[in-house]
Amino acid sequence: MRKTIQFSRFFVIAAVISCLLAAFSISGYIFNKGFALGVDFQAGLLQEVQFAPTAFSLRWNGSANATFSYVPDRNRIDIVITGSGVENRTYEFFVNEHNTTGSLGNAIMRELGEIEIEFAASEETALSRIVISTQNNQHLSADVPFVIQYIERNPSIIEISEVRNAMANFSQGVSVQVMGAPEDRQFMIRVEDKEEGRVVSAEIVQELEKAFGNGSVAVLRSDYVDSRFSKDLTDQAGILVALTLLIILIYCTIRFKLQYAVGAVVAIMYDGLVMIAFMVWTRMEFTTLSIAAILTILGYSTNNTIIFFDRVRENLRVNPDNSFKDIINISLTGILGRTIITTASTMLAVLALFIFTTGSMKDFALALLVGMLSGVYTTLFIVSGFVNFWENQKIKQQKKKMTIG
Repeated sequence: MRKTIQFSRFFVIAAVISCLLAAFSISGYIFNKGFALGVDFQAGLLQEVQFAPTAFSLRWNGSANATFSYVPDRNRIDIVITGSGVENRTYEFFVNEHNTTGSLGNAIMRELGEIEIEFAASEETALSRIVISTQNNQHLSADVPFVIQYIERNPSIIEISEVRNAMANFSQGVSVQVMGAPEDRQFMIRVEDKEEGRVVSAEIVQELEKAFGNGSVAVLRSDYVDSRFSKDLTDQAGILVALTLLIILIYCTIRFKLQYAVGAVVAIMYDGLVMIAFMVWTRMEFTTLSIAAILTILGYSTNNTIIFFDRVRENLRVNPDNSFKDIINISLTGILGRTIITTASTMLAVLALFIFTTGSMKDFALALLVGMLSGVYTTLFIVSGFVNFWENQKIKQQKKKMTIG
């Protein structure tokens, strides 16, 4: 016969520890003035950049106006000549017809004699590696070169700390995230804009080029998120978590009893507090992935809790003469092996995410690891302790009524 582990002996100690952790979480939120909000929850400029050296640059020496545009869906470069007294002409250069930057540059100079091209890298650089910054002014001129960049083979890795240091003197609040693999050298830079419209995209590039060199930064995407959108996203995140708790409360009430449902909600709220404490004290950036991590853990913890409730209901039928405390101990002992195996196997997959990913995905995996450990703890001590306390109070009230009667 399997030996029953007396989990109930630790219910009071667990309750004290849980209250202290909850207070620690709330104090951390107050002391650190909330979350370290990520790029999704602040009004400001969102810019995705890639560090890439200059392949070649173009200067326009003609009297007419010339504009440069790249049509990605057709893999084509258009140079349009316009102006007073000049016949409007469009010169099309299909990238797939040229293998190297030298081939493309020479083709452009053959067609337009007024264009001067200066190669900063080898003319044998493959065109498949070129990057055209959205920050470039489409109008070609003799004074400001139009820069076309390229992705190096085996580039030196740029650490996120280097990018943050480069932006340290920026007057607005800045957050930086890694995009893709380290060798891609892509970063998402978020600049807070307390007074809307004050942050200019070109200023970010200027700060980065001061540290990494002129013509070394390509802007892949630039978006502005206003304060209203950020507030709506924050409100929706709160509503989403509240609805999740309500649905779990209704489901557990219908399937089990009210005390079980309240216990489940208390437990997952505690899991949420543990994750909040971890995020606010470690200053992990709070993004939409953080919300996904919290909701994932709420679901994971609820699954463990429902399995425990099922076992309690089953043992109440099998052992009707046992005390409720004994039923809880038997039920927890019965699910302990399954809980450990399930959690350990899931954590191995999450651990692989934590080891082999970077940026926000690494933070997501770390939050899941903390939440899973918390989920096991809440099932073994918080839910069971709460349900046992409720049942004891219920029995005391029944005895009191019988004594009075």
